[in-house]
Amino acid sequence: MQKITLEEKFHLIKSYWSPKIIGELNGQYIKLAKFKGEFVWHTHEDEDEYFQVIKGCIVIHFRDHNIRLNEGECLIVPKGTEHKPEAIEEAHILLFKPKATAHTGSMEDELTVPVEKQDWI
Repeated sequence: MQKITLEEKFHLIKSYWSPKIIGELNGQYIKLAKFKGEFVWHTHEDEDEYFQVIKGCIVIHFRDHNIRLNEGECLIVPKGTEHKPEAIEEAHILLFKPKATAHTGSMEDELTVPVEKQDWI
């Protein structure tokens, strides 16, 4: 058991849209990621997805509306909901996901990082 300093962990992340694991909690991974630009439309059929903005702001696009998240705000995207995150400027994001959750759901893209390749930092 040791404390985790988010700022130090974010400093270790060098690429966008590539989540890094910082811990496990009740069958879920706690991950950090840097977002910049647009991600891909995707759906997680069996898992909800939690986004918390630590630094910056992001927009989560849905087919019929968008939700903007600023620092200190969070959103739970229900399973089965198609969405696409976007960050105009670099944003630092905390994520909670079940350990087996695929990065881009059932679709594959050049931005997809398989769970087994998401490093611990």
